[in-house]
Amino acid sequence: MTAQTGQSWSRDPLLRGASLALLAAVAFGATTPFIQHFGRGVGTAAAAALLYTGAALASLGPFRTSADRDPPVRVAHLPRLLLVALMGAVVAPICLTWGLQRTDATSASLLLNFEAVFTVVLAWAIHREAIGRRVALALVVIGAGGVLLVIGSSQINHGVGIGAFAVVLATLGWALDNTLARPLADLSATQVVKWKAALGASFSFMLAFASRQPFPKLAPLMGLLACGATGYGLSLRLYLLAQRRIGAARTGSIFSVAPFVGAIAAWSMGDGAPGPWALAAAFLFALGVYLHLTEKHGHRHTHRALHHEHSHRHDDGHHDHAHFPSVVGEHSHPHTHDARTHEHAHAPDLHHQHEHE
Repeated sequence: MTAQTGQSWSRDPLLRGASLALLAAVAFGATTPFIQHFGRGVGTAAAAALLYTGAALASLGPFRTSADRDPPVRVAHLPRLLLVALMGAVVAPICLTWGLQRTDATSASLLLNFEAVFTVVLAWAIHREAIGRRVALALVVIGAGGVLLVIGSSQINHGVGIGAFAVVLATLGWALDNTLARPLADLSATQVVKWKAALGASFSFMLAFASRQPFPKLAPLMGLLACGATGYGLSLRLYLLAQRRIGAARTGSIFSVAPFVGAIAAWSMGDGAPGPWALAAAFLFALGVYLHLTEKHGHRHTHRALHHEHSHRHDDGHHDHAHFPSVVGEHSHPHTHDARTHEHAHAPDLHHQHEHE
């Protein structure tokens, strides 16, 4: 990567956010067939508890970044964190593990495409995020790729079975999680992952013990912890960082690449082989990601006066308040924005949640 390319990536919020969302999708999607493998014979709540224990462990000790300068999680955020943990770390993973035990890994991976559709709709309905023509086209293209994959998998496996409904419910739970977590994305991603995962694991452990669900032996137990650290810890942190830059709808749309990554992982483990449907879907996924990575959005817009706290720099065109002594680089503290009108390239981040016609 050249210096100019690296600078372009760091300065372009749409490109940077899309890249982070794509990495989150890869980290999450690759774990789906492994969760099915390690979760055989394990209680659904027990599996969910181990997955989010792994995610919590991934946010502690040497796994935590030393450059975490974002605002911390505070008591005022607890109600939202509890709701997010309940939907995303208890209900959704329990539905997913139950569904994985009743359908093949490839079909389950592909059905995860519904999460993107639910997330985009909820982001529009709750946060009123604007979806331009390019993003709408990308969502349609990626969604069409998911449909092709499901059709191809259904023909090979003669339907996806009752477990498919549980997987779709899991995607609805995660879509609600994604949308409700949007206001948390500007806090420390490491702390949000830690608290969400810890709360979710605690709820699931209590449910597993109360219903006397079986836990795995040491080897599959370690496997589920590793899946949780990667697919639910690292992935969630990347997802939150992407949401911070490009909003819930765009992040959810790009994240729909995760099912294709899961399908590739399942195929590599011997669960079928890619055919013409998969190749056509791969082209559509690549086209959809390209549309996101090359999106440009800029127009004249007005910022209202605002007082808030988040990580920021003083060379981004929005933070020109003074420090004594001066501060260089990213830092976080409560600060005030005066009302202003200007024009530049931007994404639906914390400062750009204005209406679009």
